[in-house]
Amino acid sequence: MAKSMEQLMELIDQIPDTPANVGEFILPELMAIAIAHEVRNDDVVFAGTGLPMVGIMTANFTTAPNALLIYESGICDGKTMHVPMSVCDQRAANMSSTLGGLVDTFGYYLQQGYVTLGFLGGAAIDKYGGVNVTSIGDYYNPSHRFTGSGGNSDIGTLSHRVAYIILQEKRRFVERNDYTTTPGWWCWDFKTNEWKPKKEVWKGTPYANSGPCGVVTNMGVYRFDDKGEIYLETHHPGVTVEQVKENCGFDLNVSLIKGETPRPTYRELFVLREFVDPELIFLPAKTPYTPDVQAIIDKG
Repeated sequence: MAKSMEQLMELIDQIPDTPANVGEFILPELMAIAIAHEVRNDDVVFAGTGLPMVGIMTANFTTAPNALLIYESGICDGKTMHVPMSVCDQRAANMSSTLGGLVDTFGYYLQQGYVTLGFLGGAAIDKYGGVNVTSIGDYYNPSHRFTGSGGNSDIGTLSHRVAYIILQEKRRFVERNDYTTTPGWWCWDFKTNEWKPKKEVWKGTPYANSGPCGVVTNMGVYRFDDKGEIYLETHHPGVTVEQVKENCGFDLNVSLIKGETPRPTYRELFVLREFVDPELIFLPAKTPYTPDVQAIIDKG
């Protein structure tokens, strides 16, 4: 018999908060939880569609209950129980503080500096966290033309911190982007026609110290050092450092690696599966629970 939302809520604290074993979760679940770990309890988060939304909502149920979510459509601080299908899905508006529009999200929340964390995707990312969602090859005669910036540049530039979710391939992890849609920690100085650290180019502006804080891929989690260069922090279970380097288009720094990406806990998986995306809108499948966890659920 299906349980009500109230019954499921009462079970959260009963589910063990210990790491699940490899094979008891799937890669998208691991990535969603890694995204959730990026969210601080006092964050104002600009949420994108897909896994970012899944991860942020999971954080809201677990480690960051006070984090405030903003959607591009103008919905602010919604308390939806299941992940919306898009940023315009009205389920996201449940109990929201405000219902606005693009002018509010970009012209007010972002430009006034209220957004502390933004989540974005990209077609390619360079070693300094610059992202390309515009074109591959010569801009005027590209081999691939993408949809373009949308809000990518605004969110990536005006958020205090920005995290990226990208499928890792050698052609996507590049030394230098063919086109930089959203600058990372190095960018072009149009005054001197030089490639420089962003902190120098943007010195004196409120956004000189804002930029990429992490990257979550299907192979690992990445950070940026004091020079603004990306490095591997953790590799996912079952993925070797050698495999990560083989899928990188530059000489990746692996000297600061901490080990494997932390496995999601049974409690996090329970929240993810039963509250955030029970309809499997973004997650491709639901892995069976272990017998002891399932027994807690059945008994409750």
